[in-house]
Amino acid sequence: MSENGKFQPVIVGFLCNWCSYRAADLAGISRLGYPASLRDIRIMCSGRLDPAFVLHALQSGADGVLIMGCHPGECHYHEGNYKALRRVRLLKRVLRQMGLEDDRVQLHWASAAEGALFAETVQKMADRLKELGPLHWPDNIKDMEDRIAHAKELAEREEAE
Repeated sequence: MSENGKFQPVIVGFLCNWCSYRAADLAGISRLGYPASLRDIRIMCSGRLDPAFVLHALQSGADGVLIMGCHPGECHYHEGNYKALRRVRLLKRVLRQMGLEDDRVQLHWASAAEGALFAETVQKMADRLKELGPLHWPDNIKDMEDRIAHAKELAEREEAE
């Protein structure tokens, strides 16, 4: 909740060091407005994000997780964003199996020069999460540890393929 009593979703953002993290910097320098409830975490590549970190963020109080990386074909690590795409598809399937809305986890692309796109993406995600309402993970999810372990196992299997 915010000061005025309206729900303000907490978004954890895992941002690629080379593109989307720099787009966030550009958005800030350009004074583009986007929700202050974004908690950004810089990662070297979206393809290196462990799905367990996403589940941990949701379990720890985030209402949604935004993953942003370089545009497909422009990854500094060649194919990291394709790996991220596969992992997020799998993660969304796991979230649906857990009874959660898969819109709570989103994957988007933004180059370092796309500060406006970054700000717009964060705003759209915040608006969607406002529609969904607070997550309340402990109230909605039973036997969390087992489900997280299962999700991690699925992701590891998918990555091995």
